[in-house]
Amino acid sequence: MTKVRELRDMGEEQIRLVWKDAAETLFRLRIQAQTEKLASPAEVRKHRRTIARCQTILTQRGLLKKDASEAGGHHSVSDHVGGDASSPQHEKHAKKNRESGRTNVHATGKAGVQKRREFKKRTQSGT
Repeated sequence: MTKVRELRDMGEEQIRLVWKDAAETLFRLRIQAQTEKLASPAEVRKHRRTIARCQTILTQRGLLKKDASEAGGHHSVSDHVGGDASSPQHEKHAKKNRESGRTNVHATGKAGVQKRREFKKRTQSGT
C-alpha cells in the first residue's frame, strides 16, 4: 500500500488514481467477503485507510471540497455537519418539533427533567 509520504509527494492526478484503484479493490473485497471467505480481512482496512489518506491530502490541498460541490456525487463531511438552518428540510423538522412541543424538552437540569416527564406523560396519554 501507499504510505503517507509517498502520497504527499504525488500530484493530484496520481493521488486520484491511487484513490480510484483502492476504491475498486475495496469494492471487490467487499463482494468477496459477502460471497466467500476473505484470504486476508486486513486488506479491507488497508484500502479504507488509503482512501481516507487520499481524501485527506486532497482536502488539505483544497482540491476535494471544490470538486465535491461541482460533481454532486461525493460530499464532504462539512456539507452535512453545519447544515443550513434556512433549508426547507430543517425548517420542516423545526416546525414539526415546535408543534409537538419537543423543542422545550431538551432543557438541562431539573427543569429539563420535569419538562421531559411532562412531555412523556402528555404523549403517552394521547392528549
